[in-house]
Amino acid sequence: MTEFLQQLLNGISLGAIFALIALGYTMVYGVLRFINFAHADVFMVGSFVGYYAGKLVPEHSIWGGMLVLALAMIACAILGVVIERLAYRPLRGGPTLNVLITAIGVSLLLENLGQFVFGATPRPFPELFPVTTYDFGGIFISSNQLVVIGVTLFLLFALRFIVMRTKIGTAMRAVSMNKQAASLVGINNDLVISFTFALGSALAAAGGILYALNYPSIDPLMGVLPGLKAFVAAVLGGIGNIPGAALGGMLLGIVETFVNGSEWSTYKDAIAFALLILILLFRPAGLLGRYVKEKV
Repeated sequence: MTEFLQQLLNGISLGAIFALIALGYTMVYGVLRFINFAHADVFMVGSFVGYYAGKLVPEHSIWGGMLVLALAMIACAILGVVIERLAYRPLRGGPTLNVLITAIGVSLLLENLGQFVFGATPRPFPELFPVTTYDFGGIFISSNQLVVIGVTLFLLFALRFIVMRTKIGTAMRAVSMNKQAASLVGINNDLVISFTFALGSALAAAGGILYALNYPSIDPLMGVLPGLKAFVAAVLGGIGNIPGAALGGMLLGIVETFVNGSEWSTYKDAIAFALLILILLFRPAGLLGRYVKEKV
């Protein structure tokens, strides 16, 4: 039982990170109906912003860690707006395939630019927060895992408040339902879409910092696999559905952790994707998604 609870706790910690990244995918898809493949590389940029900002604050300090987290989120929010403005907005209204190919191009550009600027050698991520391990009757939890779970819960509640209780959140929901109708009632679609990219990119940066705290080695290609798994989590929960993205991330993290602790650990990635296929066979729209007919 102790082993089960320990693995469950580790899975929740990993799933929380997947959930943060998945939220960015699902928000952009919900508003623009396309997959922003550059999102995983924004996650990588967030980690590197944290790496350099972490050198400017004392290690093992809560205020220093929170300051680094905030700086990374702000920097990546700006990056998200710039990407949307320069790469995606000129293609708005065009074929979806063109935007999809552009997203892949932006992803490759960020990865190669990252290798040029930061170098390809992995770097050790600084210990931003105080590091302690607590023992609860044989179940061990590190302070970094507590930070991951606490920050993720705070950001999820903040995101829900923004989407459900603010004017900009109402505008986001209106644009996701019908852009033309939203425009007719005075909603600035450009502003809403830019805000959506900023919000999703800030969450990706938070995911990057939290990921680097638990897996303290960063490099310009670090976003590829976590980004792909977070995309799987978004589809698993029902892409375009915010609670679904959080649920998909948690589920994927827990499954991966349990598989990683078994004799099948070599196949943990294959099992994660097999899980997606299995669930989509029975629920094509994901766990919390709704099936919508699309005109061809």
